[in-house]
Amino acid sequence: MTTNARPRRSVLYMPGSNARALDKGRGLPADVLIMDLEDAVAPGAKVEARDLILEALEAGGYGHREIVIRVNGLDSPWGHDDLVMAARANADAVLLPKVESADMVRRAESILKAAGAPDSLAIWCMMETPRGILHAEEIADASSRLAVLVMGTSDLAKDLHCAHTEMRLPMLHILSTCVLAARAAGLAILDGVHLDLNDDDGYRKACRAGLEMGFDGKTLIHPKTIEVANEVFAPSEEDVAWARKIIAAYHDAVAQGSAVVLVDGKLIENLHVEGAERIVRLVEAIEARDM
Repeated sequence: MTTNARPRRSVLYMPGSNARALDKGRGLPADVLIMDLEDAVAPGAKVEARDLILEALEAGGYGHREIVIRVNGLDSPWGHDDLVMAARANADAVLLPKVESADMVRRAESILKAAGAPDSLAIWCMMETPRGILHAEEIADASSRLAVLVMGTSDLAKDLHCAHTEMRLPMLHILSTCVLAARAAGLAILDGVHLDLNDDDGYRKACRAGLEMGFDGKTLIHPKTIEVANEVFAPSEEDVAWARKIIAAYHDAVAQGSAVVLVDGKLIENLHVEGAERIVRLVEAIEARDM
């Protein structure tokens, strides 16, 4: 699956049991909406939430936004039926919680296939348990449907008995491990949520740190945080200008039969060109959806 051409700067969790929130999502500037059947929904409201999400997606109106349904775990009373619904709901992806092995991914995929899921329905995986992190590489390689890894840093902090700190030092090894596994498998990867909605400065710093670590975007728990994520995870004007310059110089060199590409005195290699092309594709996709 192609993962980098689609913007996933801002990825907002929405409770599937809240019809008003699902409706509001049609007008939010988030790149992705995760309609949640798991953590955000009480046990007694799971079945109703499933029906509300299905109704919302049948009504449509979400435009360019990528729609993801987070299901309950397969070992829960609701997981199987959640997947069957998601297979037929015209969503873009299904987000599996607490993934700890490749077998968990393949079990979910078999249910989706049996329920008639289209080939375009992707699988996303929550990386939120210690065992899941230890098996990150095998999870990332589990299925051709797999498109995105999503960090669940809140659950990880709880299980690890570690603290949430501004620099996230207890999480750095885990975050880097998952970025490495995702990129090795050609997947996108999203950073975990920032819990303090009153900490605007800390939130912006967390977004910037996530970008620097290699994440494609950030998962969010409130609409007011969308704008900053969109800003931070979008390439800057300077990055785009430099990328276009590299691409133009590369094509000029190829046309002249030269194996050496120089831009402002710097030797440009294929890796630079690939990175530049990725930036330009991302910007073009953002511009197309903002029109």
